[in-house]
Amino acid sequence: MPKGYWIPHLDVHNPEGFQAYRTMADAGHKRFGSRLLARGGRREVVEGHMRARNVLREFNSFDEAMAYYHGPEYARAHPLREPHSACDFLIVEGYDGPQPPPVGTPPAPAALKGYWIVHLDVSDPEGYKPYIAANRMPFGKYGARYLVRAGRCETMEGRLRSRTVVLEFPSYEAALGCYHSPEYQGAKKLRDGKAEADLVVIEGYDDKQT
Repeated sequence: MPKGYWIPHLDVHNPEGFQAYRTMADAGHKRFGSRLLARGGRREVVEGHMRARNVLREFNSFDEAMAYYHGPEYARAHPLREPHSACDFLIVEGYDGPQPPPVGTPPAPAALKGYWIVHLDVSDPEGYKPYIAANRMPFGKYGARYLVRAGRCETMEGRLRSRTVVLEFPSYEAALGCYHSPEYQGAKKLRDGKAEADLVVIEGYDDKQT
């Protein structure tokens, strides 16, 4: 069964007030069994615009991710966040289809993964297809794996683009290296004028991060 993901993007204007929300929400997530993949690590917005904080959290399924958001436990935490931050919040279904085939020897895995979170509006679906074909090579070379691609999604708060893709890499360095590589930049030229994107590269989470 495909996983489910929470993807909140936040601007926090009162960190002290925000902490009460995070303490309560983190405790609820721990009891529920979701897994925090990214929060508070290194980040680089390489296209478009993203809020200052970007979170990626994995659930056992899309339905579980939705159920927890709408459930009584998160309903108690949610109001503690709203006075202290602005948020765009997406819940999206994971991907369980074919992955980019390996090309050569992929980068060695690091202690922390790296991720692309991409939100897209595609204005020319037919013209966009050559980009999809061309990006398989750099993704395979840098060890990318789709976590999210064309599944069910629902914007819970704020506003986001119509499509979302999440890719996992063996490290943050591999994720950045893929984006800046000549191979990917060549593929990107094929989507220029066919789609608009907001794309952030983020480092995976460990318990030392805030």
